[in-house]
Amino acid sequence: MSDLEQQPSGHDEPHLSFRTGWLRAAVMGANDGILSTASLIAGVAAGGGDRVAIVLAGTAGLVAGAMSMAAGEYVSVSSQSDTEAADIEREKYELEHNPESELEELVAIYEFRGLSPDLARQVAVELTEKDALGAHLRDEIGITDLSPPAPVQAAVVSALTFAVGAAAPLIVAAMAPLSGLIWWVGIATVLALALLGALGAQAGGAPKLRASARVVVWGVLAMAATSAIGAIVGTSL
Repeated sequence: MSDLEQQPSGHDEPHLSFRTGWLRAAVMGANDGILSTASLIAGVAAGGGDRVAIVLAGTAGLVAGAMSMAAGEYVSVSSQSDTEAADIEREKYELEHNPESELEELVAIYEFRGLSPDLARQVAVELTEKDALGAHLRDEIGITDLSPPAPVQAAVVSALTFAVGAAAPLIVAAMAPLSGLIWWVGIATVLALALLGALGAQAGGAPKLRASARVVVWGVLAMAATSAIGAIVGTSL
């Protein structure tokens, strides 16, 4: 059990920061799935594509996007994990070979944060005696065990949420009348983005309306741009 979990408390005060790792990957994956697939479908439809071409493009976008999100998240989070591991090893070396200098670093940090020199030294000494490495990782480097990097979790969550998000406009494209397909996909996409923004805000404790509006605005702009490009290219070909 970590020090954060062991510290005594007079009351239970819920915090949502522990969700940031998987929540970021989930929201990003679902948002990209909805938006990129809907934009792709809108572009092909505006260019005069038939239903087979539209659904094929959407399906290809779903599969390629999910794999790309998984690979990107895995590589990105793995790089973060490798960097933190290197910092931990470097700090272990410094604590072993330069303990006095490391103690003075802690003292300076606590003084900078507002403690008096005597209190800063007392705190630095006591934390060093209890867990020198943990104190330096937390207060000097900013590494805590609150949300450790999880490459596999981020990759799986991103791929799954991308696929789920992409399925919404794809299903509408497969079922809606071809004559008004862009409008049907557009409406479904706006609703899906608004719902995603609200759910992400709910999970993260943020204002729902602002989060929904943010993703909807960018979604509408993306679909409008791809539809315009599709119409221009389709007319010229």
